[in-house]
Amino acid sequence: MKRIYLAGGCFWGLEAYMAKVLGVIEAVSGYGNGNTENPSYEEVCRGNTGHAETVRVDYDPEIIDLETVLNYYFKVIDPTTIDRQGADIGSQYRTGIFFMDKEEEPLIRRFISEKQKSYQLPIRVVVEPLKAFYIAEAYHQKYLEKNPRGYCHINLSLAMEPIIEAGLYPAPDQTALKNQLTALQMSVTQESATERPFENPYWNHFEKGIYVDVTTGEPLFSSLDKFNSECGWPSFSKPISKEVVFEVVDYSHGMERIEVRSRIGNAHLGHVFKDGPKITGGLRYCINSAALKFIPVNEMSDPRYKYLKSFLFQH
Repeated sequence: MKRIYLAGGCFWGLEAYMAKVLGVIEAVSGYGNGNTENPSYEEVCRGNTGHAETVRVDYDPEIIDLETVLNYYFKVIDPTTIDRQGADIGSQYRTGIFFMDKEEEPLIRRFISEKQKSYQLPIRVVVEPLKAFYIAEAYHQKYLEKNPRGYCHINLSLAMEPIIEAGLYPAPDQTALKNQLTALQMSVTQESATERPFENPYWNHFEKGIYVDVTTGEPLFSSLDKFNSECGWPSFSKPISKEVVFEVVDYSHGMERIEVRSRIGNAHLGHVFKDGPKITGGLRYCINSAALKFIPVNEMSDPRYKYLKSFLFQH
């Protein structure tokens, strides 16, 4: 077990959210890095204890690493504000990452530095050693389980979305791609061609596993979201994560369509239409088999995919 302490506004929501993340063993609400001993909730709310509402996160490093824990944390905070999250204002609602192992500090600071590239305003998350942590009163523990309509500034469902680490799937250059891909794969992914319907390997393929970008290996779609649309191409109701694809308007062939491209490889994948099953959201991601590589679930031992095996097929 590994442990990190995260301050991110009202601890009711952050505790409930982190407890739902796959690989987190336990999340505990408390008060961290203040200057008084054994503070009460009322004392912390007055703002004169120096403590931040903090969640102790215990996690299994065999399932989730610290960087992924921090990525989940960043999904639900505004890291650019000072002493404020959501509607809550005060020093007790500041953001902070408090570590016990000093060897983790360089990783955390590199993580923050990399995240800064995604924000115009400076990141204000405090990074410092844990000085003190006091477990909050019993009624604060698992508060939202006991009070389902209680206040929460966090979208708890975000804990159920896998995080695809972009750094695991570097994009090759054009020379490497030409050596790596077939002529059809090059034509589809690099020139936005479309393969023939019903004459491609995955249009009626329903084995359990994931479909990755043929150019980078980045996970894009899961067999859990694949359905038979009878259109002749692989069809999915959604990508594994919203971040792994992006959409652009396509005016080719005298039509207006929404093209789907991969995040890292910028490969043409296909198009998305609004004629999918209503029960799954109504979308149909119509994707070329030539843009994909299938990884069966029993072959997902590769570190680039192992975490998804646990998330998608054992969660």
